[in-house]
Parts: sequence; C-alpha cells; structure tokens
Amino acid sequence: MDKKKLYIKTWGCQMNVYDSQKMADVLFPLGYAPVDAPDDADLMILNTCHIREKATDKVFSDLGRLREIKDARAGSKPLIAVAGCVAQAEGDVIMKRAKFVDMVFGPQTYHLLPEMVLQANGGARVINTDFPVESKFDHLPEQAAPGPSAFLSVQEGCDKFCTFCVVPYTRGAEFSRPPEQVIGEAKRLAGQGAKEITLLGQNVNAYHGGDYDLADLIAAVAEIDGIERIRYMTSHPRDMNDHLIEAHRDIPALMPFLHLPVQSGSDRILERMNRKHTAEEYLAIIEKIRTARPDIALSSDFIVGFPGETDEDHAATMALAEKAGYASCYSFKYSPRPGTPGAVMDGMVPEAVKDKRLQELQALLFAQQTHFNESAAGKTFPVLFDRKGQKPGQLLGKTPYMQSVYVNAPNEQAYARLFGEIVDVKISSAFQNGLAGEIVTSEAVLSKKSA
Repeated sequence: MDKKKLYIKTWGCQMNVYDSQKMADVLFPLGYAPVDAPDDADLMILNTCHIREKATDKVFSDLGRLREIKDARAGSKPLIAVAGCVAQAEGDVIMKRAKFVDMVFGPQTYHLLPEMVLQANGGARVINTDFPVESKFDHLPEQAAPGPSAFLSVQEGCDKFCTFCVVPYTRGAEFSRPPEQVIGEAKRLAGQGAKEITLLGQNVNAYHGGDYDLADLIAAVAEIDGIERIRYMTSHPRDMNDHLIEAHRDIPALMPFLHLPVQSGSDRILERMNRKHTAEEYLAIIEKIRTARPDIALSSDFIVGFPGETDEDHAATMALAEKAGYASCYSFKYSPRPGTPGAVMDGMVPEAVKDKRLQELQALLFAQQTHFNESAAGKTFPVLFDRKGQKPGQLLGKTPYMQSVYVNAPNEQAYARLFGEIVDVKISSAFQNGLAGEIVTSEAVLSKKSA
C-alpha cells in the first residue's frame, strides 16, 4: 500500500490530544502516516477547540494557510478536514464559508473517518456532526505505541450546563466507558511501555461505569503491572466525593496533583455560571483533600469578567485564590460562546476592565506558582522522563506534582537509557514554569537497558 502523509493540528485539552492520536490510529490501515508539517500532506486535519476566545476566527485563519498549500499543489490535491468542537458547533458555517474544505466532523464520529475519507476522495464534501447511538469507543482500534506517558479517555460529555461552556452541546451528555474496556486498554498501554496513565474526561470524576466510580477505576488500573503513576483530569467540584478523596490517601500510584476548576470566587457569579457550588464549599473540598494528602499540589481554572462581575466579585476571586494557594492555574478573560446562556446575559464587562482584572489575578497566580517551584530547590524527586528537551542531550520529565524538569544526560548512552525511566533528580534551580536538576546517579537504572 502506498504511504500517504497525515497532518493533524490539535488545539485545546488533553481529550483533543487523545482524539488526534485515535484519528491517526483509525487512518493507519488506509496507509496514512503522521507528519509534522502540512506542506506535502495528503490529508490535513484541524482538530479544534471551542473553549478559547475567537476560536472560530483562528480556525478560518489556519484554513486560509491550508488552502494556499492545496491550491499550490499540482496533480492530486490534498484533503482538508475540520474536526472537534468548532466543527460540531459550526459545521454548516465552515462548509458554506470555506468551499475548499472537504470534511467536517464532530468529536463523536471519528471512528467513521475511513468511510468519510473514501467519500471525500470520491469527490463528495462530507459533514458529520451527528451523535451516533453507538459509542465510538466500541469501534476504535487499539492505540499505537504511546510512549512512557499515555492518555486514556474514560468519560466524555458533560451534564452540568455551566452557562459559559459549549461542551454539553459539542460533546453531548455524560458517557462513561465500561470499566473492563478501560482496564483492557490500560493493560495494552502498559504492555507497550506506558508507566504513567492519565485518565481523561470532560468531567472525569463523574465517571460511573457499572458498579465502578472513578476511585474504583483508579484502584483497578493501579493493580496493572508496569503502571507506576496515575493521574486524572478534568474534574468538577460537585463530583469530588469522599471515595475519590480517600483514593488520594490510599493509592500510592495516584499522583499528588489535582486540577479542580473553580472559575470564580464570588457566590453570585458562581450562581450565574450555574456551577452549583459556593466558594465556601469549594474551599471545604480543598481542605478535605489536603487532610487526606497533605502534600497535594492543586491547580484550577478561572474566568475573569463574566457578565455581571463587579469589583467586589473580582475581589472575592482574588481572596479565594489567595486562600487556596495553587501550584499552577489557567486564567482567561470571559468571551461569549454562541448558543450558551452566558452569551445573552446582561452586564457584559468592558474589555479594559477584564484586562485589568486578569492582570491582577495572574500576578497572584504566577507568584504562587513561582513560590511552589522555588520550594522544590534542593529537594530530590522521582522524575519520569517522557520527552526530549529542546537542546541536544536534554531530557524533559515530570515530578509527581506535575512540575516540568529539565536535565542534561551525562552522555549519549545514558540519554538513551534514561528516556522512559523514573529517576531521582535533585533540583538545582527553579523558575515560574519549571525546574532544572541533576540526575542522582543510579547504576541500576543507567545499565538497565543495556543488560
């Protein structure tokens, strides 16, 4: 079979990263092999995210660049596809505005990609933004070799209907994969060399597969030979139950890091957001988690300038962030998403005010992140090296607390042997966005792959 080149650009969350890998897996039997640039690709896919500001504008901007590549190609023209949440929400608009786009499909349909590609190669323009009755997970191939750290999707969709969010409309209702299916995939990933698995879902701690909740699933995955680290994201405070909190205390493989979005520190704004929890309830959850696992590192999401937000509401957000004490956070200015209740609310906050409030909040959050990283200096942590650094001989890994750590391997042989291993690293310096360190030499590790 002639090899064809597949280019996928991925925006957004880890779920999209997982989806892009699955698209590549689905298309592999058709002869498609991934490439890093679109210039000579036979199929170009934009896997989009609708969460960020001006998401649709960014998609059309990238489509313009892909169109230039397509128009310049002599002979057989490449296919252009738009996938993901922007495709789901605005598929008809894309097909009307961008006549050169061959395929538009939503997050629930990429198991049907081979059929869609065959139709497009036959000259048809394909749009598929349905929510199929059958689960896509029942039709996807096994994941290709994942590397030492792998994503595993266990739950999709959301039933919370926060007023700022498009996920319930683009990903659909909450769906949990059967536990035996998840555990089977985790075993395959471990057999392919994965030491760390991150369980993914739009609202992952709402997982309910048969008699299993997320804590049960984590416990089952922790029993798999070869799996040394488990993480999960993204969670909702309302589903942070005692069983899951106890798992952080009782399961050593569950890493001491939790991403738990709060969005605002103002009860009035939380109500307008339809979050169904108060600031006090959120802080009480954090207190319970820290009681169970005192060293846990916390991360969160904040939206600044939601409709109706006053200076007093912003001050409440600042107070919550100060009290919570985060290791890292994501913070954004509110931007309306078409079709969501927030988009038609009164009290839109001027951009200049949003800018000022975001700068104030980020100054606090970045200071907290820097302080957390600086507290690591001089300490030794087990680091899983799962990526190559930007410089020759440089390895990049993660501490249990999700901090990025750069090290320089002592030589080429050690570099090859260390990749994919969990090695003790003494932190020599700390920065806002990461750490640098030196390997605490272990001859057992360094000679492991040469035996």
